[in-house]
Amino acid sequence: MRPVYITRLSKYLPNAPVSNDEMEGILGMVKGKPSRARLIVLRNNGIKTRYYAIKDGQKTHSNAQLAATAIKGLFDDKFPIGKLELLATGTTSPEQILPSHASMVHHELGIGNIEIMAASGSCCSSMQALKYAYMAVAGGMANSGVACGSERLSSWLMASQYKAEADTWQDIDKNPYIAFEKDFLRWMLSDGAAAALLQDKPNDNGLSLKIEWLEITSYANELETCMYAGAVKNEDGSLTGWNDIDPSQWGAESVFSLKQDTRLLGENIIKKGGDFLHSLMAKRGLTANDIDFYLPHMSSEFFKKEMMEYMRTIGMDIPAEKWFYNLTRVGNVGSASPFLMLEELFHNGKLKKGDRLLVMVPESARFSYAYLYLTVV
Repeated sequence: MRPVYITRLSKYLPNAPVSNDEMEGILGMVKGKPSRARLIVLRNNGIKTRYYAIKDGQKTHSNAQLAATAIKGLFDDKFPIGKLELLATGTTSPEQILPSHASMVHHELGIGNIEIMAASGSCCSSMQALKYAYMAVAGGMANSGVACGSERLSSWLMASQYKAEADTWQDIDKNPYIAFEKDFLRWMLSDGAAAALLQDKPNDNGLSLKIEWLEITSYANELETCMYAGAVKNEDGSLTGWNDIDPSQWGAESVFSLKQDTRLLGENIIKKGGDFLHSLMAKRGLTANDIDFYLPHMSSEFFKKEMMEYMRTIGMDIPAEKWFYNLTRVGNVGSASPFLMLEELFHNGKLKKGDRLLVMVPESARFSYAYLYLTVV
């Protein structure tokens, strides 16, 4: 196995940043009623600005275009995009069931034939894409590869997506709001893309990030679904998928909206991530002293205090000054968030050779986790 390095990172955030007060004007009000959940969710998640691929009520970019724009930023005359051998993508929000998201991004790049791979899921999908590219370069099957995470979640958050369901309400005065599990995520998520270039050699000039290891696990064998789309959740915790639901009910039940069981989220998201980290500490001999920067992908700052407390109980007490994240400025961009953190840290001048980074990525869909350990070289 060859060593593998992240040699370049790039991002693309569409349009101007959107403040908390501007969100509902862009996403719209369901049945003309302001959301009861919005202020509560925003107060807890700590997000001040985010980005939407929407301007004047119109889409400005597709998901594939966001990804392609970020990827193109990785290349220049010194290393042109024509040298790319492999493209691996991850997203929560593809705009079609088929073709794959990777196919659509490949088309937008306008380059020759390359190998592609599309990982499905939510936040961990970009880490799965990264692992595929990492293994390909490490195994000598490619000398360069790109891993990308991208989202256009705003298309799922528009008030128009809930119109058909709202039209079925019998008494608008008694029930003028969409259910919390649907409204909650409208104020949590945003759009954007970020990408990493992987090579078998580090940069001749400047820093690179050597991938020491990347571990991913799933708790779907233990836990029921927490976040989902294209399905309805039954009382026994099982899902009924869109293809088993009469098309006449797709709109009436907002089948294709993004939904989250916040009870399950609160009960499991911190504990399971901590349990996996504890197992990796034993497997990899990892301690808090081996980490100079901790990059946690958090959906909300609400979880930060609980995360710190749980990490202390497992012997991973990372001081607050070692934490680095940009949630408050760029929002929760799902699969793009891990790369957005890395991209900002990589370019802000804080890194020096020898620094060690631990990236943590949780996925609440059915509780998956990824931990990425890097050394600055």
